[in-house]
Amino acid sequence: MSKLLQGGRISKVREDVVKFTSSIQSDKKLAEAVIRINQAHVIMLMEQKIIQWTDGSKLLEALCKLKSVLNPKDMIEDIHMLVEEKVFELCGPEVGGNLHIAKSRNDQVATALRMELREEILNLIEGFTRLQEALLKAAQEYQNTIFPGYTHTQPAQPITFAHYLISIIDCLNRDIQRLEEAYNRVNLCPMGAGALATSSFPINRARVAELLGFDGIVENSLDAVGSRDFILETMSALAIASINISRLAQDLILWGSLDFGLIELPDEFSSTSSIMPQKKNPDVLEIIRARMGKVFGNFAAAFSMLRTLPSGYNLDFQEVTPCLWESIEVMKTSLEMLIGLITNVKVNESSIQKPHFSFLAATELANMLVKKHRVPFRDAHKIVGAVVRELTGKGLTFKDLSAGLLNNVAGSFGLSLKVKDEDIKMATDLEKVVKWHNARGGPSPSEVGRMLKARIENVASIRTRTSEMRSKIRNAHRKLRIIIKSYMNSSDESPKCLKD
Repeated sequence: MSKLLQGGRISKVREDVVKFTSSIQSDKKLAEAVIRINQAHVIMLMEQKIIQWTDGSKLLEALCKLKSVLNPKDMIEDIHMLVEEKVFELCGPEVGGNLHIAKSRNDQVATALRMELREEILNLIEGFTRLQEALLKAAQEYQNTIFPGYTHTQPAQPITFAHYLISIIDCLNRDIQRLEEAYNRVNLCPMGAGALATSSFPINRARVAELLGFDGIVENSLDAVGSRDFILETMSALAIASINISRLAQDLILWGSLDFGLIELPDEFSSTSSIMPQKKNPDVLEIIRARMGKVFGNFAAAFSMLRTLPSGYNLDFQEVTPCLWESIEVMKTSLEMLIGLITNVKVNESSIQKPHFSFLAATELANMLVKKHRVPFRDAHKIVGAVVRELTGKGLTFKDLSAGLLNNVAGSFGLSLKVKDEDIKMATDLEKVVKWHNARGGPSPSEVGRMLKARIENVASIRTRTSEMRSKIRNAHRKLRIIIKSYMNSSDESPKCLKD
């Protein structure tokens, strides 16, 4: 326990108890934010004339020195007490003892978490955006490449590889939107809430929020210190994203196998067997797929820890934080791997010529019977299904289908058709089938081209928004440094000093 807290209500605490309850190791990530919080708080105390100007200047000077003297250790409970101890040592008890006026560890930790989390959310958005850009580049390369679309892991209908990649881009876009929405709620300041009931000192909460680059404050003081839904919201967005990322990894693993042979995974993201020399194992993708389970598991753990807590601050909160940081780190590193991997994936374009992929045209063959021969769709569906059954029973495919066979099968259903071989050839030409599917959002190259253009514009818009959010934080940091320098070099609260 910090020496600043000993000798009051608690006389002493066992060392193993302090180590057991300490959050100092995970708090290292918050050190810079905690220093800034104290700097902004001291500036506010000076401006509100809650502390003497000279005392405030000394406190700011001590806080500016902290980066070089902080040495987190296990025998102190958290970064907030460590910062206060160091300032106490640098300024002495008469000045340093007033650093904690009108604030609590409760509002400090909530504020520090939000400051670090908003930076990490922006990092995540940038990671997802870079992956989108890699996918867009690949989609432009394979805009006209026919590729099998699957349902139930069975070849279903022909699409293009670009059409598939755009589906992933759109999933990632929703992930980005969820993170942006979470950012708006994360970027609110709890400082001034105190332990739970604000303070009887005439503090200015809005000023601290401004100096720290927040968009506003978390108004109700009990809610400000006693809620961690902003963490759950972020982790929920990551848990949903983990499903999208693991699905992408699973697709690439399957399609890169010899059985599928649809794509070639880059050597530098693969490995081989220690005993089977023919193997090319998708190690990176398998690790990503597994680690996405950690992201979801951390969300479930955090949800479980928070779901039965009473109102107000509880130390249970600090056990949630490591789950958050691990999920963020797992997602960031996985995105980085995927960006490099996607950039180097090659499609085996000749694989679509495999005979069994001719059945991808089955739906279009049924559509042809509807459009050209006025067969009700349900009858057309049965006829084509029966044709497929007969062909597969003989080890044949649509490449072997003749008009005579189709007309005979139709006759068994009581329909007299005069389908021609050229009708079948047209309906089973996969390039033509894809081209005809040009409804909005379809796989036709023209529609894919339109979607690509829109997605490129959207990614640029995301980058602009992210840059603006970063700039606001950087500007606040710069403003804080300028004010600190001005106030440290001034002996009184003259208008010149207070001018921003």
